[in-house]
Amino acid sequence: MKQSTKAAWLSVIFMGLGQLYNRQFIKGIILFIIEAYALIFDLLPFCHSMKGLVTLGTHTQHQDGWTIVPGDDSINLMLIGIINIIIFGIFAWVYVLNARDAYKNGQLRDQGKKPNNFKETLKFLSGNGFPYVLLTPSLVITLFITMLPLLFGIMLAFTNYSSPNHLPPKNLVQWTGFQAFTQLFSMKGWSSTFVGVFTWTIVWTILSTLTCYFVGLLFAVFINTQGIRFKSFWRGIFILPWAIPQFVSILIMHDMFNEDLGPINQYLHMLHLPMVPWFSNPLAAKALLVVVNIWFGFPYWTMLMSGIMTSVNQEMYEAADVDGASPFYKFRKITLPVVLFSTAPLLIMSFAANFNNFNVIYLLTQGAPANSDYMYAGSTDILISWIYNMTLNVGQYNMASVVSLLIFIVISIVTAWNLLRSRAFREEDMMS
Repeated sequence: MKQSTKAAWLSVIFMGLGQLYNRQFIKGIILFIIEAYALIFDLLPFCHSMKGLVTLGTHTQHQDGWTIVPGDDSINLMLIGIINIIIFGIFAWVYVLNARDAYKNGQLRDQGKKPNNFKETLKFLSGNGFPYVLLTPSLVITLFITMLPLLFGIMLAFTNYSSPNHLPPKNLVQWTGFQAFTQLFSMKGWSSTFVGVFTWTIVWTILSTLTCYFVGLLFAVFINTQGIRFKSFWRGIFILPWAIPQFVSILIMHDMFNEDLGPINQYLHMLHLPMVPWFSNPLAAKALLVVVNIWFGFPYWTMLMSGIMTSVNQEMYEAADVDGASPFYKFRKITLPVVLFSTAPLLIMSFAANFNNFNVIYLLTQGAPANSDYMYAGSTDILISWIYNMTLNVGQYNMASVVSLLIFIVISIVTAWNLLRSRAFREEDMMS
């Protein structure tokens, strides 16, 4: 058997043995201590955490005389189990690297070469391996910040964690498989709410994104039109909506469109026009949301597109003028392709952002007006604000997790598909 194969198998049997076989004693001892420590101090807690994750607790809180005896907290058991799974994944990754390292250094011995000693290994890590040394802590932190809530949310969707009968520590939570998914699509109240809210979320996402984008494009074209004076002033004035915190502006808008006392309806009344039920009519409330969102969204696109337009090669416009092209033809054939090419990735990400645009919905209408056909949602609620209601107001955590999981799947698929099709993400020269 080759020395590389023997070293790899020794490291598979126990971390560090392969390195010791390759005469890398310090590295081998360090790896050996890591596995020995894990086996002595972490194996038993890991097994207990896995048992807790599988059962979600077996002891229910009960009363013994005047004393309340605490039971198992299912949610804590689930969190501890997920944390241990992530730690186990990191350990498994180190284990694989350990075997791979032993195999590679064994190959050097097969070729008659001497593997690096510990000092040379440290020198390699401070040189070519330095980027990996810096990236590794960020990767580990990302696992806990990103993967932990993601896994927790996914697992909640397969439980009965909900008010009023399945809230710890008074009650235990049980695994229920796809029961919540089935209820969402089969029970009339849940399914009608999901279909209605999901449909409005799609409409809202498309309208809010495209209106902001094309209004921003319109103003950018106006500002960059030849002959327009005080361009710096126009560019500056449209940035004002960003000067005030968004939530303050939304609350001001809410008061301005107050149905009884708001100045907008008062002016309409003075002009002998019918007052608009901005917050009690579903259609008017949805239109108001789109209009208010334009106010907050178009300055960004205007500033971005203005910058892009100033970088367009003017020789293309001059050549078009020589050929007698009209302003609209130049816009359609030169300006628009350049702007679309440069902003396509941001436009796609805007769809994802507006799909979860919680601020405008919650602060302006709070989902109003009420809809008697919906469960825990109003006529203007989108999926993310519906999730907010289910979690913080009525304690339907499992159903909220199901909807969150569906949002995650939809956004991931649409974003990945669009990014792969976007020409801006290709490596070749895209401009033609």
